[in-house]
Amino acid sequence: MELLKQRILKDGIVRPGNVLKVDSFLNHQMDIPLINEIGKEFRHRFEGVPVTRILTIEASGIGIACITAQYFNVPVVFAKKTQSLNLDSALFRTKVQSFTHNRIYDVVLSKKYLTPDDHVLLIDDFLANGNALMGLIDIVKESGATLEGAGIVIEKGFQDGGRRIRNMGVRVESLAIIDSMTEDSLTFR
Repeated sequence: MELLKQRILKDGIVRPGNVLKVDSFLNHQMDIPLINEIGKEFRHRFEGVPVTRILTIEASGIGIACITAQYFNVPVVFAKKTQSLNLDSALFRTKVQSFTHNRIYDVVLSKKYLTPDDHVLLIDDFLANGNALMGLIDIVKESGATLEGAGIVIEKGFQDGGRRIRNMGVRVESLAIIDSMTEDSLTFR
């Protein structure tokens, strides 16, 4: 998606440790017209796929998933990284290691929001090592739902996650795949 790539080149900041900071337009402050185009692109790429739920993980994927869901006319559900008193006791559970935060989260989702009748599209802002997606895939499998694919805004193609997920037979559509990045340069596939 050329519009996204140009925005990454213009406003993205590469930090040490292969961290791409895009918080000025994607995952802290959100450029809604850009994210609207991202949602349209995911709808285009998954045209004809029988999606009944969009699933993401808190927090950065929620806004992107919500805007994307309006083009599929389906609800968004998100896995929570913290358990609270207002959650049901019947939960899907998995563990996810965050690349950015360098910690392991216990991730939960209420069983009433994902059933064997559902056809699920995963949406997330980044794909690096694939740990967040692996956790979401575990939840989908545990629920008995059908996984239709994963829409990723930015994939770090030089890291292993995309290859791992695709080798599992999951359809992954990434809007911008970065081949390499340093503090001075960034190249796309």
